[in-house]
Amino acid sequence: MKGKKLLVTLAVSAVLFTGCGFKGGNTVIKVNDTKITQGQFDKELNRQMGNSLFAQMGVDLKNNKNTFLINIIKVRVVNDLITKALLNEEMKSRGVKISNKDVDDAIKDIITKLGSKEQLNKVLSQNGLSMADFKEGIKEQVKIKKLAEQLGDTKTSDADAKKFYNENIQRFKYPEQVRASHILIAANRKDLEELVKAENEGKELSEADLKAKVDVKIKEKKAKADEILVEVKKDPAKFAKIAKEKSEDPGTAQNGGDLGFFAKGRMVPEFEAAAFKLKPNSISEVIQTNYGYHIIYVTDRKEAGQEPYEKVQNDIKEYIQNQKQVELVDNLIESKKKNSTIEFVDPAYNPEALQEEIQRQLNPPAEGQPGAAPEKEQVPDIQKR
Repeated sequence: MKGKKLLVTLAVSAVLFTGCGFKGGNTVIKVNDTKITQGQFDKELNRQMGNSLFAQMGVDLKNNKNTFLINIIKVRVVNDLITKALLNEEMKSRGVKISNKDVDDAIKDIITKLGSKEQLNKVLSQNGLSMADFKEGIKEQVKIKKLAEQLGDTKTSDADAKKFYNENIQRFKYPEQVRASHILIAANRKDLEELVKAENEGKELSEADLKAKVDVKIKEKKAKADEILVEVKKDPAKFAKIAKEKSEDPGTAQNGGDLGFFAKGRMVPEFEAAAFKLKPNSISEVIQTNYGYHIIYVTDRKEAGQEPYEKVQNDIKEYIQNQKQVELVDNLIESKKKNSTIEFVDPAYNPEALQEEIQRQLNPPAEGQPGAAPEKEQVPDIQKR
């Protein structure tokens, strides 16, 4: 399976699995002398299901109706766990070792690139990762980078970096951007409708009654936002403190409402229009969007431009070096797969079997053809297998 960039780049979501002592000790896959247990598979499956695009779109992956999507994730999990086992085997045979300082330095480098430890914590929270899991993942990545260094020369010259810059100049151009913080008082009408229904459980509400009660709550939310606006305009220096205390946006409140720099097209239209009208160090009036009521504080602004080569030179070198390491590790993995004994102790974990099931779900046999379910009442039993 090619393209294992997550194995050598410092992506915070790349934590394959975090140690031993899993429940479910029965072996489902053997990779040479390494045993992959049911517990290891289940833990990684749950992690990938939780972080998948499907989950972010609100798809219930635990619903039997979505077994097609689950099987797609299962194939990826099996390949990831096999890759992990092969890499661990190779690192052990080569004596690849790292120190706590190596891991700490890698984490410090990430914090520097993100801007702050608070920003790192925000990214971890968005990806459902604990600091312990993140650190374990970075440990694995540092080990793999050490392995890549043994596989071949990945040094990048100034000439290579300059060539990449000139050939990919569009990557280094950026549109006009603003940096803003915000305080949100959540007032999504659908959410408030659900809240009103919960508060009036057991009572029959007409559509008119429901609308009236929701309108009252929206007015209360607006009044709260107006009060906060007066407070922040009185002392803008306290904006971050007030955002931490009163903003109802869990993703930004802990960072004082900071949204970082963003270009047009990133935010909802009402929010974006207000933000781009403001000059640095100025505060908006209360802005309403589908999310509720916002108070926006623009702290900086960047005109459209292009990053100079000197500023991105080191980043380019690191990127090219990472790509070389990716290729070396990919080639190693493919070679090891061809020369290793991979046994699917439980055939249900064989990617070929899973792929066949995916194809069957994509192209179900017509009624009366071999493989078609003879009776509707038998379908639930088939799904349980």
